Amino acid sequence: MHQALQSLLDLLDLEQIEQDIFRGQSRASLVPRVFGGQVAAQALVAAGRTVPGDRHAHSLHSYFLRAGDPGAPIVYTVDRIRDGRSFTTRRVVAVQHGQPIFHLSASFQTYEEGLDHQADMPSAPDPETLPTAAESLPKYADVFRDPSVAERMLEAREAVDLRYVDEPPFGTVGQPREPRSQVWFRTNGKLVDDPLLHVCLATYVSDMTLLDSVLLAHGRGGWAIGDVVGASLDHAMWFHRPFRADEWLLYDQESPSSSGGRGLGQARIYTQDGRLAISVIQEGVVRVPRAR
Repeated sequence: MHQALQSLLDLLDLEQIEQDIFRGQSRASLVPRVFGGQVAAQALVAAGRTVPGDRHAHSLHSYFLRAGDPGAPIVYTVDRIRDGRSFTTRRVVAVQHGQPIFHLSASFQTYEEGLDHQADMPSAPDPETLPTAAESLPKYADVFRDPSVAERMLEAREAVDLRYVDEPPFGTVGQPREPRSQVWFRTNGKLVDDPLLHVCLATYVSDMTLLDSVLLAHGRGGWAIGDVVGASLDHAMWFHRPFRADEWLLYDQESPSSSGGRGLGQARIYTQDGRLAISVIQEGVVRVPRAR
């Protein structure tokens, strides 16, 4: 297993400090705050550890309330809202320095048969034909706001093999195009057969690129260029079918709207054989810095 992936798994392995209370650590992020995908994934880990093993996460709804401090631990308190015959509901509050920074509600369900249909998987090239981050990111170094950005982006993505189908926002600055983006991703190493772990890792990755499509519509490069200030506001996911985070997943993303200093991204995540595994919606702050 890649050392970076092991470090990420260690990050998600929360310490239980009391019944329904867990503590997680953080690590340096690309921006001076805790990465939102980390907080969401850790909160889902905390919720899942209070749920019977025969029930699997089928949805989460969350709000980012304050910027997290990467230098301090995060305490996750789980409320056992409901344990029904088929569904279990948990609410998680993440706290730092005595203040809530994140709130999550998650629902878990026992497996059952039901009606089955899905949207068709869009066309996309084979992920193995696309450049890796190590191959593609260095070529953008001259457009980043400082030379260290490419190196920090590579370090942040060592645990996950994430490959852009088309040019990322920072590769087409000043060239507005259709607000749609595709990436393939999988972990850099095999994982154990734990459905909660695969769901939590997909949650972690889902916050990396979802608002790219907002930037593409306006020819903006984002934080790496410094032409946009942004942060996640809320994040929702629905887990439709089983999947593995260590096998290729297509993240098909688009933005139907941006206004009022906010941008909306929505996406579908497919397995490589075409099964719709996850739906995702996120709204974030997307502000153009004021000229000085």
